[in-house]
Amino acid sequence: MARYIDLLTDFAFKKIFGSEPNKELLMSLLHAVFRGQKHLSDMVYDKNEYVGDSKDMGTVIFDLTCSAKDGSKYIIEVQRSNQYNLKKRMLYYSSRLIADQAPKRDRQKWNFNIPPIGVVAIIDGFVISDSKSGYVHDVCLCNKDSGVVFYSGLEFVYLELDLFLKQPEDLDGDLDHWMYVLKHLSKLNHLPEFLNQTVFERLFDLAEFTNLTKEEQFMYNTEVKRRRDQENTTYYQINEAKKKARKEARKEAKEEGLVARREGREEGREEGREEGKLEGKLEGKLEGKLEVKTEIVRNLLSKYDFTDVQICDMAKVTLDFVKEVRANSGKE
Repeated sequence: MARYIDLLTDFAFKKIFGSEPNKELLMSLLHAVFRGQKHLSDMVYDKNEYVGDSKDMGTVIFDLTCSAKDGSKYIIEVQRSNQYNLKKRMLYYSSRLIADQAPKRDRQKWNFNIPPIGVVAIIDGFVISDSKSGYVHDVCLCNKDSGVVFYSGLEFVYLELDLFLKQPEDLDGDLDHWMYVLKHLSKLNHLPEFLNQTVFERLFDLAEFTNLTKEEQFMYNTEVKRRRDQENTTYYQINEAKKKARKEARKEAKEEGLVARREGREEGREEGREEGKLEGKLEGKLEGKLEVKTEIVRNLLSKYDFTDVQICDMAKVTLDFVKEVRANSGKE
């Protein structure tokens, strides 16, 4: 049993970052994520369930949502299973949060006074980019030609833990420290010296498994077991798919080999027939006059890359005869 819980489980993430007594931890994480671009003096947790205006419009449930004192709003999501449409989903989430700001009445007076919206996606277990682009992607609306920011009120930050490969001695800044904790906490057995800060001391204390209540321990273990079962099922399915693919590949290769051998035999028989015809013609001509033999040797010398010995054998003449024809051909 690990000493500390996995922060990226749904239970642990909401317990550590989603409760009022621990909001300083979430504020510290967001400060690190936005790297000094935002200063959050205080924040309140918002509802995380947004019901559609009609039955046809589904309900959206965020992992965490909160509002800062300056009115800016944030969505924090943890994604551990591969999502090919993750970017679109985050865009949809932000759209639902933006649309929810519109008042039911007096929209003209409101005049689209939309607060700044920030979406933070913590990604574990898969990647959405290549390693060259780094493990942090800070995205906003910008001019494609100049790269100048066009609108900074809608911002997306993607954190890819699988691409975060730094060792403790390589950590640089608050975001690196938080990335290291999010990725490695459940593998540690004590608070490292390089994380000796008040915020991390509190985090490690809250995340210690023995400090959970019996009910919380049961909830956490249940989720971990469910995740491991899912991983084992996925691993089994992937292995079975690989086995099936290898079996089909072997079968296809075998069939192609049989076809190739069959075609090879047919080509060999055809070549044999052609060679037989050629030999018959050669033998017929060799029975003729000396001029015919000379012409045959000359053709073999000019059109094919045969040695004199090979031509001797094919044309049924002496080596001296071939050399004489070669010498005369050169003179001509």
